[in-house]
Parts: sequence; C-alpha cells; structure tokens
Amino acid sequence: MKKYILINFVIVCTILLVSISTCFAGECNPDTETCLKNPLGNTINDKEGNPSINVLVGQLINGVLGLVGSLALAMFIYGGFTWMLAAGDSGKVQKGKDILIWATIGIVVIFSAYAVVKFVLEGVLGT
Repeated sequence: MKKYILINFVIVCTILLVSISTCFAGECNPDTETCLKNPLGNTINDKEGNPSINVLVGQLINGVLGLVGSLALAMFIYGGFTWMLAAGDSGKVQKGKDILIWATIGIVVIFSAYAVVKFVLEGVLGT
C-alpha cells in the first residue's frame, strides 16, 4: 500500500512540474483591466520581452532540486523514526540505519548535481 502511495505522489508531482505553464501578460492599465503578474518574478527578457530560456531552465532546476531535497529530508525523518521506534528489534534498527545511509547518499548526489549544473550554466554557458 505504501508503495502505491509513493508512486502516486511521485506521479502527481511530476505532472505538476511538467504542466506548469507561464502566462506572459502585456502592458495593461490596472484601472480598466485585470493585470496578471509574472509568476516567475523578475527575469531577464529577450528582445521580444519574453523571459530568457536560461533563466527559465535555471528556475526549473532550482525547483526540482528543492523538491528532491525536501524528499531527502522526509527520508531522514522517516529513517530516524524507524530507528527510534524499533523497540530493540535489530531488523528494524538496521532498516532505519539503511534509510539514513541512503538518504545521506541521496543528499550527496543532489549537492553534486547542483554543483555540476551550476558549473555548466555559469562557467561554460556564461549565464
């Protein structure tokens, strides 16, 4: 059952991340029209006034890394609770330790991915 809940959660998060679309509102008069703010905040615009693809990709990567970091934090908490609530059962203690070890490895992978992406975007592409 837990497996299906986790799979459904991952699918819903993926759909939300993929289905995010931006609405680029032109100049409007707030007195006579309903104005839409840019949901991406202040971005570097190209000649047509659209946000730069580099900025959009950077914001997408930051969002995904934030989500994955949150999932790693949740795994740390789950592993800690598993270990604390083991009540002396060596199998449950080992399961909690394994969860914490793999969550730590996941954090290292996340930070490494962030460092590589930052190096490529800033160092090589010059953004």
